[in-house]
Amino acid sequence: MKKLITALAIAPLLLAGAFAHAQGAHTDKETKADVERHRAMAAAHEAAAKCLEAGKGHDQCQKELQVACKGLAIGKFCGMRHVH
Repeated sequence: MKKLITALAIAPLLLAGAFAHAQGAHTDKETKADVERHRAMAAAHEAAAKCLEAGKGHDQCQKELQVACKGLAIGKFCGMRHVH
């Protein structure tokens, strides 16, 4: 009986571990999509840098970055945030 209880207690942990491992493996299609998303984020950040170099205000450049990054990354800072 103790073995059964132990097995039932451990089973969810093993399943969670297997699920986490399965989530880490990407198909070639998913990897290609990740690469494209990172390049799009990089282009959006480059445009934000050029916006700031052009002398536009930080708030305006930040708004343009948020528009360019919509749907690309988590959060409103396009996957990147630094101190100001």
